[in-house]
Amino acid sequence: MIADGLRVLFCGINPGLMSAATGHHFARPGNRFWPALHASGFTGRLLKPSEERELLPYGLGITNVAARASARADELSREEMVAGGRLLVEKVRRHRPRWLAVLGITAYRVAFDDRRAVVGPQELRIGETRVWALPNPSGLNAHWTARTLAEEFARLREAADAQG
Repeated sequence: MIADGLRVLFCGINPGLMSAATGHHFARPGNRFWPALHASGFTGRLLKPSEERELLPYGLGITNVAARASARADELSREEMVAGGRLLVEKVRRHRPRWLAVLGITAYRVAFDDRRAVVGPQELRIGETRVWALPNPSGLNAHWTARTLAEEFARLREAADAQG
């Protein structure tokens, strides 16, 4: 779900099995994307995956690095991630969001060949688009709590708001 000139284009790693079955991003009940988005102030209320189109009025969109659905992101090959990164760059150049937020530091490192990247703003720019690496909101990423995940999303929101 993308439109031209978004404030932030969120980019998941790939569809999980529940997302593939429902056709909605971050659809597994334990995924913390939607709660973090709301708790960080990006949305005025907690949206459900089936309401993802309501992100557009907020200037937000969602895509994935890789298209193939899997139970776990680590089932994807390095080649799939690198190829997905190239396609993502093309998508960003075409749609020109102000920020690209890649959800998963390991996915970012592989897709953009940046082994030393840490969570937060990146030096990489794609045209005028700035890039931010966010933690993966999957419930499997337990060392990021709901609170710390929302705090990191809020840092991005503040940067996006400051940019105008």
